[in-house]
Amino acid sequence: MKNFNEESTVKEIVGRINQLKPDSKALWGKMTVSQMLAHCAIALETTLGDTKLKQLLMGRLFGKMALKATLGPKPWRRSLPTAPSFVVTDPKIFDQEKERLLAQINRFTKTSPDDIIKTVHPFFGVITADQWYQLTYRHLDHHLSQFGA
Repeated sequence: MKNFNEESTVKEIVGRINQLKPDSKALWGKMTVSQMLAHCAIALETTLGDTKLKQLLMGRLFGKMALKATLGPKPWRRSLPTAPSFVVTDPKIFDQEKERLLAQINRFTKTSPDDIIKTVHPFFGVITADQWYQLTYRHLDHHLSQFGA
């Protein structure tokens, strides 16, 4: 399983982000490419502790079971539900959101595992640094695939 603690994986994701254009069209879903970049940046900002979210009730009940499937080998389903705090519906400026996401990726790669595990995932709860690295890769890979990158 690829994860965001490997330099080659980070380079792959950054290269795929750089393939995106302001007019890249989604293969599924409602977000524009600029909204997707913002959505991914918000997720990383939350991972880095910029925003503190409590674990959702559904996550407390089913998070640990769902984590295994989420990190498993199967691709994520298209148009999965998104937690309200990660939904982006307002127009965004492509270049600004791309720069924002790349900055958050840079921050994330420089953050120690001890600091990463301080963040409680809003659905899965307390997870290991390796799970954060895998989840980050899977999330970015899912959305880049959404836009053909």
